[in-house]
Amino acid sequence: MGWGVWAAAAACAGSAALAVPTAWTYAASARHRYTPGAVPARRVALVLGAAAWASGPSPMLARRLDLGARLLAEGRVGAILVSGDNRAVSGHETDTMAEYLVGNGVPKEHIAADPAGLRTWDSCVRARDVYGVRSVVVVTQAFHLPRAVAVARAAGLDAVGVGDPSLRRRSRATMYGYAREVVANAKALGDVVLRSAPAQDGPSDPEAVRRLAAARPPNP
Repeated sequence: MGWGVWAAAAACAGSAALAVPTAWTYAASARHRYTPGAVPARRVALVLGAAAWASGPSPMLARRLDLGARLLAEGRVGAILVSGDNRAVSGHETDTMAEYLVGNGVPKEHIAADPAGLRTWDSCVRARDVYGVRSVVVVTQAFHLPRAVAVARAAGLDAVGVGDPSLRRRSRATMYGYAREVVANAKALGDVVLRSAPAQDGPSDPEAVRRLAAARPPNP
């Protein structure tokens, strides 16, 4: 068998290795992805972190936060859990997210933060195990939504999701996001199969736990 045949076989195997996880994310989330106006009520909006700058959230992160605030204002959730990497090297994501929400009129008592949501899987597992959350609307960009919802449900959450359609305003970043998801989907499926432990397993903020436990969407 010649080198060209081996190369073609390797390329096919590599393509399949990426295609299968992507197919899984879309299939597992298919009946659980909604538009903001149609999403069913859940107790908590889980807003996943993204780039944060000294001046505030990046445009994509701001749009996630705006969407979470909309769900709260419309009575589709009773609280918002912002989850991200709050280390200085990542721009203090959850501090930035909470400050943005408060600055845009969201009552502080309806906001909780998980500063150790370093990855989507970590955010979902920690929401369940550290913060006692079981019922969520996952909020992110549309390109990330299939993976985020599939992972959340695989982590044991009663999860639905809404995604910000960022393509029209942030086309380059969005296209990069779709490309990145192909590889990220493979890692996500590995986390699900191996039941990977989050990078940090605690502690939780007692006040955040209290706020989330008290969350009830006014329009269930």
